[in-house]
Amino acid sequence: MSEREPTIEAIDLCKYYGSFVAVDHLSFTIRRGEVVAFLGPNGAGKSTTMKMLTGFVAPSAGTARLCGVDVVTDRVRAVEKLGYLPENGPLYPEMTPRELLTFFGEARAMSPARLAERMQYVTQECDLHELLDKPIGTCSKGQKQRTGVALALLHDPEVLIMDEPTTGLDPNQIKHVRELVKKLGETRTILLSTHLFQEVEAMAGRVLLVNEGKLAFDGTPAEFKARGAGHMDQAFHAMTAQR
Repeated sequence: MSEREPTIEAIDLCKYYGSFVAVDHLSFTIRRGEVVAFLGPNGAGKSTTMKMLTGFVAPSAGTARLCGVDVVTDRVRAVEKLGYLPENGPLYPEMTPRELLTFFGEARAMSPARLAERMQYVTQECDLHELLDKPIGTCSKGQKQRTGVALALLHDPEVLIMDEPTTGLDPNQIKHVRELVKKLGETRTILLSTHLFQEVEAMAGRVLLVNEGKLAFDGTPAEFKARGAGHMDQAFHAMTAQR
């Protein structure tokens, strides 16, 4: 795939729950090498959009593509391209990180050599050395989050969708995750959902804001701040406050 070809595409996405419109004809394109912050107030349709992009929820209308593969009609092939870190993602508490990563690597039919190589990589990048053989159920929230990041990276995906990736991490771990995301974003596409504006400025080169199921802003962090006289929180309020 060409470096600048689209790797995440939302095409006229809609999601209805009865008469309630959660996502309303939402379209955007993200290309390889972009780290994009995905913002929106609670109930704006952000989480629903991410679930449609990852194939966890089917759209009522429209479609989504990952690396050119339609998530709706060819979900299995599309999600092969995807690493997904949901907020508070489910991890098997009785397993250790080593067992969990091995289980999912084998489920993805990774060869023993490839799995060993990727295990070594994610253990290093996510600082799992002391956690590998500790039951996940006894891990702290931050340790579980690092395990979730490792799981999302295990198969070396082209696209990463991450929901609140620094939740539960201490300041040193937050710094490490920020550096990792920026490094990964040089060769991959990353869509990063967060409520923390400092994360936007630290990691993202572009901002997408959804409000009431529609795209309310698409531009750089600097352009976003300019909507709030140089303050991200004021810009967010100005574009999402109910009138």
